[in-house]
Amino acid sequence: MGIRRKSRETVVQTLYALEYKDDYQYENYKDCLKDILKDKSIDLEGKISEFAVSILSIVIENLQVVDSLIKKHSTNWELDRLAKIDKSILRIAVSELLYTETASAIIMNEAIEISKKFSSDNSGKFINGVLNSITEEIRVDKND
Repeated sequence: MGIRRKSRETVVQTLYALEYKDDYQYENYKDCLKDILKDKSIDLEGKISEFAVSILSIVIENLQVVDSLIKKHSTNWELDRLAKIDKSILRIAVSELLYTETASAIIMNEAIEISKKFSSDNSGKFINGVLNSITEEIRVDKND
């Protein structure tokens, strides 16, 4: 498994933990991430940690924009009714789609693969559908 996949999985676990704390405060999410990295015996100064901090910071700093896009493209689903793990995966993927240069195909594939590991059988299809819709909107916006 690659560095970025391990980082994304760690961020999924961090966001999932934060969902139960209901506390997306800047200073708290880094502590939560650090605890999870330690639990997984991941070097706090290494590349996995560095990428995880980067992605998690992007998610937290842009949470309102990211959540509004997820809500808009999650047809017939309220954000608070989504499985917490699926919401965490979507938040990471949407943040990467909006705020990184990573190719959308890579982001979507990673999200689907992570959902296979952490979520239900149907989650991958749901996540793929939401991300396809968001990716299409982003493409249209960039072409305007």
